[in-house]
Amino acid sequence: MTQTIGIIGAGLVGGATARLALDAGYSVVLSNSRGPETISGLVHELGPLARAGTVGEAVAAADIVTISLPLANVETLPAGKLAGKVVIDQTNYYPEFWRHVELDKAELTSSELVQRHLKDSVVVKALHNLDWNHMYSNARPQNDPARTTLPIAGDDAAAKHLVTQFLETVGYHVVDSGSLAQSWRIEPNTPIYFWPYAPAVPAGLTEAEQKRHYLEHSVPPVSPDAARVMISGAQRPTPIGGTLAGMPPAHVAIFMDHASGSTVRK
Repeated sequence: MTQTIGIIGAGLVGGATARLALDAGYSVVLSNSRGPETISGLVHELGPLARAGTVGEAVAAADIVTISLPLANVETLPAGKLAGKVVIDQTNYYPEFWRHVELDKAELTSSELVQRHLKDSVVVKALHNLDWNHMYSNARPQNDPARTTLPIAGDDAAAKHLVTQFLETVGYHVVDSGSLAQSWRIEPNTPIYFWPYAPAVPAGLTEAEQKRHYLEHSVPPVSPDAARVMISGAQRPTPIGGTLAGMPPAHVAIFMDHASGSTVRK
């Protein structure tokens, strides 16, 4: 079993990834661009199996590294330090925040872009297609009928096996969607992206009630067979990339609360 997960990015996604890993018995080293001292509070909250480090320290300690960052920040990562590592790419392309000509033209997928920068690492697309709020709450034990399914993509069979073991350990079924070139099948605006894991919010609620419902309610699990059907039936979106307008409104409202520094019930 993989013992340590190195997390680059200690924001909403990185924090949720850490909680998921820690709950399954992994050790975690969290890092960000501002330095370990800026995440001491989060690490204290997470408990004794978590510690803060520099990006280099998180990478050096890790059996698997997660990129829990906006896609625009990937090119700032120290590719040399990540050489030889299995890297989980949690990024997604949202052109309203950052544009890239090759992605807009569908000349490559966002994960191929990540792999190109991390040329001596092995990138696996995973743990990217659901809300950070539900990443932790949707996880279930192996035989739980409510256990849901997440997709992965990658070019290296051994790395995909390692990431599959990790995801199965933390609480998910896993299906392989193919290569990084085929990872568009699990990117924004495809059937398996986000919406299958987001609770339906009833009409007629206030904004506060919508957010509370969204955070507190679960959704029916996605079976491995259903996940494969969604993946195989996907059509490459045009235009490429996600939009906030295409996301559940309650999620967008919660995201904007975080962006503005407002307190959101978790």
